[in-house]
Amino acid sequence: MKPRILVVDDEEKAARGIKRLLEISGGYDVDIACHGKEALEKMGEEAFNIVITDYKMPEMNGLELLEAIKKQQPEVEVIVITAYDTEVGPAVDAMKLGAFDYITKPIQTSELKIQIKKALERQKLQKERVLFQEELDKKYGLDNIIGNSPAMQKVYEKIRLVAPTNATVLITGESGTGKELVAEAIHRLSSRKDKPLVKVHCAALPMTLLESELFGHVKGAFTGAVNTKAGRFEMADKSSLFLDEISEIEPFIQVKLLRVLQDQFIERVGSTRGFQVDVRIICATNRKLEELVKKNKFREDLYYRLKVVEIELPPLREREGDIQLLIDHFVKHFSRIHNKEVEGIAPNALKVLYQYPWPGNIRQLRNTIESMVVLCRSRTIQKKDLPEEIQKSKRKNNVRMPLGISLQEVEKEYILATLRKNDFNKAQTAKELGIGRKTLYRKIEEYDIHSFTAE
Repeated sequence: MKPRILVVDDEEKAARGIKRLLEISGGYDVDIACHGKEALEKMGEEAFNIVITDYKMPEMNGLELLEAIKKQQPEVEVIVITAYDTEVGPAVDAMKLGAFDYITKPIQTSELKIQIKKALERQKLQKERVLFQEELDKKYGLDNIIGNSPAMQKVYEKIRLVAPTNATVLITGESGTGKELVAEAIHRLSSRKDKPLVKVHCAALPMTLLESELFGHVKGAFTGAVNTKAGRFEMADKSSLFLDEISEIEPFIQVKLLRVLQDQFIERVGSTRGFQVDVRIICATNRKLEELVKKNKFREDLYYRLKVVEIELPPLREREGDIQLLIDHFVKHFSRIHNKEVEGIAPNALKVLYQYPWPGNIRQLRNTIESMVVLCRSRTIQKKDLPEEIQKSKRKNNVRMPLGISLQEVEKEYILATLRKNDFNKAQTAKELGIGRKTLYRKIEEYDIHSFTAE
């Protein structure tokens, strides 16, 4: 499809001349308008890539038209035509209002074609950037974190509140609960999202290398330092730095990290000169930092600097209402990427998955579902397809509830857990709960438990 250009000039002869020029020599689809109001009307009915407008026009001049276009369709590039040497001021004003560029009369064909080509290239890059950002938001935003349980709703609320700020965030929770996904979501919802989230897994590197990795080093700082190297803090300038397993860093690095948090000032290893950075810190750990502080293995002052806002992720065993959602998601996901036609999981297999305690949390569930999808011989995963250790596992029939939820949520979770325990047999569930069937049905309707059942 040819790029579309709208030429606006109160002198119709001049507008038609530019139209012929661009259609013949440029291969563009060009329309004309004789005043600003007509231009805006046409833009409301048709899509244009570029508007070329004369500055001097009655009723609405080129700058007023430019301003109106940028308010209504900011993605459209505008080139303003001014008189030679007499309208430098308006040309500067046009650039301030968002014009792509300006050209002066008499118009040089080669110059106009170059400006149009550059404007189209910038427009293409901007569209690609928007699509890229949308893909990142889809991949790393809140939509990528699955769960409707009360415990997860509290997590979502904290993420939304803290993300737009520059506050340091400490994400805690057992291994496999999704701490890195939460860090990604915080970054994607922040004002720093235009730059990538820089990540460091603190437990994956020896402490000597970790220091250099975080703060960089100068040439000759240690054996093997043949070149000066920027650290992750420099890479994360004007962005966010995710420090996973922060509990594993040694005391000497804790001191340097504390200084960065206090002053936003870093020094490369082997250098006596430092410089400022603007970095937001997001960290995660599966250990209790307060216990490490008591044992003098983690600095107390650093602990409180990191724990400006703490987001604690619940283990999967406390998110029974989310297991069905996660299973459905992973079955669809792995069926697609492994070219399988698995449609779901049989109720008796689901019951076993509900009762399993999932010590590895979401990561373990994800890997288990992937394995079952890959090895499944039919469209439905059966109980026999479950890993042997899960089939043999027995789970206690106790229901754990996070603190701070309402009595209604407690009742809903307890009813749901009892239904699952009884393979969704409502008569048996009502008997165990000590209520009548009608009461149970009413509660199921009231709490919309249908969407969580395997029926």
